[in-house]
Amino acid sequence: MPSKPARKFTALNNRLFDYLCDCSRCNEDKILAELRRETARLGEVSVMQIGPDQGAFMTLLTRAIGARSAIEVGSFTGYSSICLARGLPETGKLHCLDASAEWTAIARKYWKRAKLDHKIELRLGPAIESLKRLPASRMFDIAFIDALKTEYADYYRLVLPHIRPNGLILFDNMFAGGGVGRKSNASANARALDQLNRLLARDPRVEPVLLSIGDGLSLCRVRGR
Repeated sequence: MPSKPARKFTALNNRLFDYLCDCSRCNEDKILAELRRETARLGEVSVMQIGPDQGAFMTLLTRAIGARSAIEVGSFTGYSSICLARGLPETGKLHCLDASAEWTAIARKYWKRAKLDHKIELRLGPAIESLKRLPASRMFDIAFIDALKTEYADYYRLVLPHIRPNGLILFDNMFAGGGVGRKSNASANARALDQLNRLLARDPRVEPVLLSIGDGLSLCRVRGR
C-alpha cells in the first residue's frame, strides 16, 4: 500500500514570525503601526485586523498583476484598504464596502493620513445589497473579501462576475481559527468557510490556492470566460 507523501511545512512561532517580517519588508510604517495601536484600543474586535505580513503580500499582489481597480468587502478600520490602495497606481480606484460608520470613520482618517483618500470610494451599508447594485459593466482587477463569514458564499457569487479574466479574489480567515475540517462541534463560521473552501476547489471558473498566511488566505485566479 503506497505511503502518504510527507507533509512539508514549518510551524510559525513568534520568533519565526518576527524573522519573516524582518526579511520580507513587511514591517509596518508609522501610519500602519499607529492604525494598529488605535484599532487595538477597540478591544476584542481588533483581532479582525489583518497582520503586517498579509498586508505586504496584498500590496505586492496588487502591484504584480498591474491592478488599476479593486474592491474590498469589509474594510474595518482601514488597514487592508491602505495595503490594497498602495498597490494601485496614482489613478487607480478602490471600492470599499462596509456596514460600520464607526469603524470606517477610523479608516477614513488613516486613508487621508496615508494620502490615499483620493483613490478610495466607500459605500456604507450591507455588503450584499451594495454588491447587487453594482452595474453589470463595473469590473475590477482584484477583490478582497473579509466581512461576515456566513455570507462569504454570497459575496463570491456576486463579486465573481465583476472580476476580469486573470484577476484575483482573496478571501480572509479561511481557516476559521482552525475550525474548518472538523467533523463535529464546528461553529457556523467554520461550517460556512469549509463549504466555500470545498466549493472553490471544485469550481471550474477559478484556480484557487489556500495559503497559510494569517488565519488562512484563499487566493483565486479567475479563469478566462
